[in-house]
Amino acid sequence: MLNIVLFGPPGAGKGTQSENIIEKFNLTHLSTGDLFRKHLGEGTDLGKLAQKYMDDGNLVPDSVVIDMVKDKIASTSGAKGFIFDGFPRTVPQAEALDTMLKEFDSDISGMIALDVPDDELRTRLLERGKTSGRADDQNVDKINNRIQVYKDETIPVAEFYEKQGKFNKIHGVGSIEGIFGEISTVIEKL
Repeated sequence: MLNIVLFGPPGAGKGTQSENIIEKFNLTHLSTGDLFRKHLGEGTDLGKLAQKYMDDGNLVPDSVVIDMVKDKIASTSGAKGFIFDGFPRTVPQAEALDTMLKEFDSDISGMIALDVPDDELRTRLLERGKTSGRADDQNVDKINNRIQVYKDETIPVAEFYEKQGKFNKIHGVGSIEGIFGEISTVIEKL
């Protein structure tokens, strides 16, 4: 099974590139953001709780995220693999994901990290905020907080996978096709 962690700060292009990866490599998309929005759309307590954290630009607690991801993996039969988009965001989540995948006789094949400068992230998020309706994409203070939270809490996840020899850094600025070409080269070697 091919399991990819797509990694990068808010606005790095994970959503765009995950669509390309899914199409080319026939993987199942697992986006914690999508899972949260689904729960919010259904009016569940879990969705409301997740939205409060996201609106403030903070990470949703590990226990909430881990339970949602495990449920998604268990309920997806016949998958050739998963692309994890927005998960794991903390080392405990990465450790829990490794443990979880072992239960399914699998593991993470590799992490692909999109590297984008902060100024470019701010520009992309503000532009996305014009059409997304997401409050956290329309406020510079919230965007700066999300970038800082990413740096403080999420970068250790890259180090976690680097220690396993699974970390692959991709420059995330340029044409969508050019960046995807670099990503594809990495995935084909996994």
